[in-house]
Amino acid sequence: MAQAIEAKPFSPEQARRYSRHIIMPQVGGAGQRRLLEAKVLLIGAGGLGSPAALYLAAAGVGTMGIVDFDEVDLTNLQRQLLHRTQDVGRPKVDSAEETIASLNPDVRVVKHREPLTSANALEIMAPYDIVIDGSDNFPTRYLVNDATVMLGKPCVHGSIFLFEGQASTFVPGKGCYRCLYPTPPPPGMVPSCAEAGVLGVLPGIVGSIQAVEAIKLILDLGETLTGRLLLFDALEMSFRTVKVPRNSECPLCGDNPSVTELIDYEAFCGIPQLQESAPAD
Repeated sequence: MAQAIEAKPFSPEQARRYSRHIIMPQVGGAGQRRLLEAKVLLIGAGGLGSPAALYLAAAGVGTMGIVDFDEVDLTNLQRQLLHRTQDVGRPKVDSAEETIASLNPDVRVVKHREPLTSANALEIMAPYDIVIDGSDNFPTRYLVNDATVMLGKPCVHGSIFLFEGQASTFVPGKGCYRCLYPTPPPPGMVPSCAEAGVLGVLPGIVGSIQAVEAIKLILDLGETLTGRLLLFDALEMSFRTVKVPRNSECPLCGDNPSVTELIDYEAFCGIPQLQESAPAD
């Protein structure tokens, strides 16, 4: 009879660092080992990605991919806690990597400093167990949703606007973002954070919820937001949930799907293609 291979023991530093997890009956050493072996991909190192990354790193998630091609701007620092004043002008993935390394050297950060597109999404997401969507635009949200469904991977969704936030978890076979929002809003109907603003602490709350959902998925623990949409109102300090059942007629995850490959998501969302303009006088 083949002998079972014992898991690599924790180092003394790890045993101390993760002690508050290890003493929990629901987590224990086996659960902490699962966290250390997990691979989570963050779409965006901004308002939502920052708290999610920090708490997942602190929890000991062993591999964290970050997709973000942007640079740190001074306006980001009101809410994006992965970055500091001295990071202004630097690539966000570089700033995020340094912050995470200073928090927990156990975490391996994989940097994807490139736009997420229909051409690269499946390849980028393939090595990861869970995708956390912290994007701030509808084309990327639909792209992330479609790619995770096609790959059979869970996707933890989050979004914020002014004083309100929402979160949900989509797992294969139990609904997707298209079940919740079959069609995108008309272009310009929903202003961005840059246009409308956002309460600085709001993404900290929603991004932390996304981190909790990812940890529960890794540990197979509790009830996730699968089939539910969590709505948070900071002004009322209220949480409520609404049911989001799988739509059997969903074009992506329904009984007879018509979306079988990644598409042009800017065109799908009605965003006009950028054209080269003449140099300004």
